[in-house]
Amino acid sequence: MGPPPHLRTDMPDCAPSLASAAVIDGAASDLAARSERGPFRPEVWLNARRRWGVRLAAHAFRAADVSAAAGLALAALWALGDPGPLAPEGFLTRILPLIVGVAGLLTLLRVSRLYRFDGRLSPLDHLACVILAGGLATAAAAGVGYGLGRQGLGPVIPWGAAATLALTALHGLGLSLTARWRRQGLLSPNIVIVGATANAAALIDRALARRDLNILGVFDDRLARSPDALAGVPVLGDAEALLTHRILPYVDQVVLAIDPEAGPRVRDLARRLETLPNPLTVLVGSDAEAVAARLSGSALAPLGAADDDRRAFVKRVQDLVIGSFALVAAAPVMAVIALAIRLDSPGPIFFRQRRHGFNQEAIVVWKFRSMRHAAADATASRQITADDDRVTRVGRFIRATSLDELPQIFNVLTGEMSLVGPRPHAIGMKTGETESALLVAEYAHRHRIKPGMTGWAAVKGSRGPVHTEAEVRRRVELDVDYIQRQSFWLDLWILLITVPVLLGDRAAVR
Repeated sequence: MGPPPHLRTDMPDCAPSLASAAVIDGAASDLAARSERGPFRPEVWLNARRRWGVRLAAHAFRAADVSAAAGLALAALWALGDPGPLAPEGFLTRILPLIVGVAGLLTLLRVSRLYRFDGRLSPLDHLACVILAGGLATAAAAGVGYGLGRQGLGPVIPWGAAATLALTALHGLGLSLTARWRRQGLLSPNIVIVGATANAAALIDRALARRDLNILGVFDDRLARSPDALAGVPVLGDAEALLTHRILPYVDQVVLAIDPEAGPRVRDLARRLETLPNPLTVLVGSDAEAVAARLSGSALAPLGAADDDRRAFVKRVQDLVIGSFALVAAAPVMAVIALAIRLDSPGPIFFRQRRHGFNQEAIVVWKFRSMRHAAADATASRQITADDDRVTRVGRFIRATSLDELPQIFNVLTGEMSLVGPRPHAIGMKTGETESALLVAEYAHRHRIKPGMTGWAAVKGSRGPVHTEAEVRRRVELDVDYIQRQSFWLDLWILLITVPVLLGDRAAVR
């Protein structure tokens, strides 16, 4: 695997392993003959899912602040000894002032927007805000302590000094990390532009001057009149080519840069591009500075739901915690299944299949092999049917109980999948004689979130093969409904009811 040819020639020699694992799979055959070298060259090429993992570090920074502020408060109480902090007089004179201080400090840091990667503050201003927040929180805690008696001041001053120093050091470390990520291009949104227009060229020029946007390519549905490159950025094809282009997993925003006077053309392109999992922005007017500033300040492709990254962070923590416990609990069962498969039929224990993940990223999904090895169908060109002659004896059991899906816990822990989400379909999966993705215009909307081991559609009866257009449409509707409603509690409910629902459905073909 490698980056698009117009980018690969500028990849630093120090990062080939990172690039080869993350860049566009197979490039694109229509770019193979191109020799242009685009002007946007991030140090490391990662797809939207991997770059969003970097973005979620903001929540880890905040968790570190909470741990440091609360831990130092407990240390200050412990160092002072009696009276015990749990005694009534201890609570009033010692714990209450520290609660005010910790809560005030963390609140000030949050309202100061210090956990955002928008580059709004310089590093010195950022650290000054941390020190000021520490001083104000200490003063507030001291005021409460003084009002309760001189004894209440005992833990406040040492806590305030230690917390301010510790959080200043933590934020300094965080700033150095974010500066490195920004240099690598990991915090700059990746953009593709539809429309080789003057407004698009102005946007590219502005992005080159500021280096806060990565513009990967231009698409234009009037190729006969389009240049081979626009301001150094290659024209990769027409608007229709973008719908299935291998660059999509790396794209955070699709920008439609068509002259607003061409109303019917704008509406037609917007309607076609809305089927993509990538957010669409329409560039209206010629103020490239304002538009680029808005794009560079926007979030990367939202991983988890059409909400902010907080929900994505909670979902990822949920996957890691529950997934780790699930792996430990399932390990003996997985070992028995592996032995049974080995004894039942010749061939490998695991079956690997390329499927679509978040933002149409191609991922390799793991399953226990349930079919005869010679009859393996990696593209799902023939979907499973009742009494399918390809399924082995052990395969019938593990498919009926969905135990063949257990190895996907590894996909969850590596971040390619989630415990709950739309089930990943094989790339090129067919319903009848037609590729399933072509039957429903909103099919790609399923990829606006990471695929899951189970999901809303699965517990609502839409699981296994889909043999008609109506079944594909219902699957997509349920998946999109889940994406819009996703929350921690909904995910937990789906996980709780998955096993009884699957085991109770004897009619499903799996």
